[in-house]
Amino acid sequence: MTNDAGVPLPIDVREVRHSYGEREVLCGLDLSVAPGEIYALLGGNGAGKSTTLSALLGFIVPSSGSVRVGGIDPAADPARARAQLAYVPESVALYDQLSARENLDYFLALARAHRSPDTIIAPALEAVGLPQHAWNQRVGGFSKGMRQKVAIALALARHVPVLLLDEPTSGLDPRATLEFNRLIETARDRQVAILMVTHDLLSAVDVADRIGFLANGRIEEELAAGTGSVRFDLNALHARYTGTRVAA
Repeated sequence: MTNDAGVPLPIDVREVRHSYGEREVLCGLDLSVAPGEIYALLGGNGAGKSTTLSALLGFIVPSSGSVRVGGIDPAADPARARAQLAYVPESVALYDQLSARENLDYFLALARAHRSPDTIIAPALEAVGLPQHAWNQRVGGFSKGMRQKVAIALALARHVPVLLLDEPTSGLDPRATLEFNRLIETARDRQVAILMVTHDLLSAVDVADRIGFLANGRIEEELAAGTGSVRFDLNALHARYTGTRVAA
């Protein structure tokens, strides 16, 4: 699918089916994310969230349907598709013996991206709010929140149009979760399309433009945020997601 200008959507999944043996995990999944949009994908264990990410990363070939990252099929051309995205797993993989700046410099070199401490790396670290005194510290001593900032800074430095997040707020305290949400809003402001796979309903409500509920291998319900200060109805969402209401 393309936008009104005929440009392919950053994330476009159409009628995707995928099975592991006799168990069909994705059953006609439709999912799209536009530039400058945060989409939160919620679902129980085994709902197909990880399989969706694997399809976008080119780790699996769906049984049928279409998966496109910036118009590229990640199964047919994984290297080109992955060049369009940054993936932040639940446990951010960085080289602990290197500093934040050195990690960015190394990963940008692997991506064959032009890099300069003054014009790319420093502005990216500043944009994600990593304190300047930490830029030259080894990341082995960083908290999860600080490691995430380095990972998001790498995405900003690479100027990728797609950001995939896997359970990004798992293990974060409420304050760190709020800081992370403000962090990914920085990427959204730069027109990055963000897909956030999460169990954290409160975080999704706080930051997402749309929330999709994945069950039975497809999006069974999708809700969009209002405009301005109008946000999701938390009680209604909680009831849909868990079958119960938030305690008064």
